[in-house]
Amino acid sequence: MASESVSVVFKIYCLTVMTLIAAAYTVALRYTRTVSSDLYFSTTAVCVTEIIKLLLSLGMLLRETGGLGRCRSAVVSHIFKSPVELLKLSVPSVVYAIQNNMAFVALSNLDAAVYQVTYQLKIPCTALCTVLMLSRSLSRLQWFSVFMLCGGVTLVQWTPPLSTKVQVEQNPFLGFVAIAVAVLCSGFAGVYFEKVLKSSDTSLWVRNIQMYLSGIVVTLIGVFMTDGAQVLEKGFFYGYTPWVCLVVFLASVGGMYTSVVVKYTDNIMKGFSAAAAIVLSTVASVVLFGLQITQKKTTYGSKTNLSCLNIDRCNF
Repeated sequence: MASESVSVVFKIYCLTVMTLIAAAYTVALRYTRTVSSDLYFSTTAVCVTEIIKLLLSLGMLLRETGGLGRCRSAVVSHIFKSPVELLKLSVPSVVYAIQNNMAFVALSNLDAAVYQVTYQLKIPCTALCTVLMLSRSLSRLQWFSVFMLCGGVTLVQWTPPLSTKVQVEQNPFLGFVAIAVAVLCSGFAGVYFEKVLKSSDTSLWVRNIQMYLSGIVVTLIGVFMTDGAQVLEKGFFYGYTPWVCLVVFLASVGGMYTSVVVKYTDNIMKGFSAAAAIVLSTVASVVLFGLQITQKKTTYGSKTNLSCLNIDRCNF
């Protein structure tokens, strides 16, 4: 399966869907973390997402194997009888769990559009990890594109808005620290997972199941280490609304499409395709959060100081 090829149309379809889901996820997540007075526990949302991705992967494996018996045999062979493989896939699951939780922290303290632009630092980080971990060389055009995007990120200047529809206290320093951690996690985990996927003929869905099993364990530990007392007091699903369920659903489906994109293209392509999502999330921010975009500056309400972020720039 490592050498399996797919059509260009299929690749474009996966990249397009992933971009749309990424934009919708960012805006919906931002909405749920800034509008509701009874905030849900982000750690439980990450855990539920891992469980749903596991169930979806089992469904896809059942479809791929063509029968319940074959599916069960594949699970037993690759999961229960291969502890080393489980440990191998626990590495990205741990790093992804950290990344997902950092995303919640960042989006609780930064505007969705600013988050998207800053998060583009994951592209040069991923490119560097690709070169170091996969021994792959990049063309001059690829490096030029990577650093052009990185340069665009450094132009972003952000100060807290004085007037906005979002009525919550935000800590921009904490938001940018969380983004930095998420960027490093994204670069390493993505390339590591790509290396595991492409170095053997094991099914993509088996690899996903291996990763999500360890991911569930890691996120459950995170739930009780971070919010254990409050979860026991208020309940695991405290603060869940239809919007929160939508966020979990988008994160789950987006994770599935991401693994497909990594399998059949690479992490750099994934990063650049996802960059288009900032256009959609920025437009949505205009409606939901009072973001006003002009040719020279971006404003919130009547005050501003977010230069170099306009509708023509597309990053995710």
